[in-house]
Amino acid sequence: MNKTKRMVFLSFLVSIALVIYIIEAQIPVLFPGIKLGLANIISLTALLLLGSKEALLIMFLRTILGSIFGGTVSSLMFSLAGGILSNIIMIILYKYFKNSMSLWTISICGAVFHNIGQLFVASLVVQDFRIYVYLPVLLISAVFTGYFIGLCTKFLASHINKIPMFREFQQQ
Repeated sequence: MNKTKRMVFLSFLVSIALVIYIIEAQIPVLFPGIKLGLANIISLTALLLLGSKEALLIMFLRTILGSIFGGTVSSLMFSLAGGILSNIIMIILYKYFKNSMSLWTISICGAVFHNIGQLFVASLVVQDFRIYVYLPVLLISAVFTGYFIGLCTKFLASHINKIPMFREFQQQ
């Protein structure tokens, strides 16, 4: 595949994820630490279409740029910890279990581990592991948000596949 086209497509995905990330940051949260994570649709789509390195790269660049444009150092720490852990889990599950697990199940697992990663950073910051008492609330939200992100990703990936120009970006 043409490296320039691939780089342009990756840049396009990073920019879409960044815009979604910044817009979602403006939406007030009902409970602390609970967001939809809409930008993860792009990262998960990249995992399906491009591969694991590209999915991690998109998540990393989106998080760094999102923190530069509208976040703080603490939001960077929380987002990176959750993002890296959740992406690693989704990559492993997709690589080894994509034929036996649904995409939304993989997404739910990613959402669960995103919350675990963020709580780990929070426990280090406040120097108290009792913060994990909040985990059940986050796990319930992870099931709903992960399911929604998985459904949206399936929809997006299936429609991108219908565009002839983007078929060449799929991983072999």
